Amino acid sequence: MGTEITYSNFCAYWDEIQPEEVETKRNAGEPLVLLDVREPNEWAFNRIEGAVHIPMMQLPGRAKELDPEKEIVVYCHSGNRSATAVHFLRQMGYGKARNLAGGIEAWATRIDPKVPRY
Repeated sequence: MGTEITYSNFCAYWDEIQPEEVETKRNAGEPLVLLDVREPNEWAFNRIEGAVHIPMMQLPGRAKELDPEKEIVVYCHSGNRSATAVHFLRQMGYGKARNLAGGIEAWATRIDPKVPRY
């Protein structure tokens, strides 16, 4: 039996972007915002260069700091918290918000091995 396609898992897939695609866009100079929603101690340990840090719990009060017209790539450690953040942002009118598939863990293993892993 395969995975049943539901509205929620279809939308989660649709809202994802692979690390390689983000790197290609960055290298091409495409405007996008990398949004790290991890806790401050995680941010202190590692991050993707150029990212903006708004911890998940602060996002409802600070979402207005983000431009709803820009593509926003949200990440956390593995992609679960950031998927929730993307869902929230989409509901708030940030239609270009996408989840970094696999989070910073995937970024560190597939794009930038200099990023420390935990």
